[in-house]
Amino acid sequence: MLQQAEIQQRFSHLQQTIVEAEKACKDSTDTPNEVRDCISKLARESKQAEGVIQSNDQQRITECVDSLEAMGDEVKRLSRSSSHMPAHLEAVVTRVHSELSDFKHKLH
Repeated sequence: MLQQAEIQQRFSHLQQTIVEAEKACKDSTDTPNEVRDCISKLARESKQAEGVIQSNDQQRITECVDSLEAMGDEVKRLSRSSSHMPAHLEAVVTRVHSELSDFKHKLH
């Protein structure tokens, strides 16, 4: 079980990674629309999750991270199924997914 300070630190790093992914998707003219949309949704949801992460409610935090991780699964699936996914964006998506998965597993 993660301590609150470590949860805060991991979430902050995760948000930074998601912002970088969102920027990479916006800056690349060949990002598939569904990938761009999914990353944008993930960025919005992670912003909304800040309040939950600030709370000490372990169950709500776990549910929130589980939900974000499910979005990470979806964006990874979309990027893998796209025939036009640039390699640098694939790497960014993989990093976001990996961090979300790791965070989720550490909470459980």
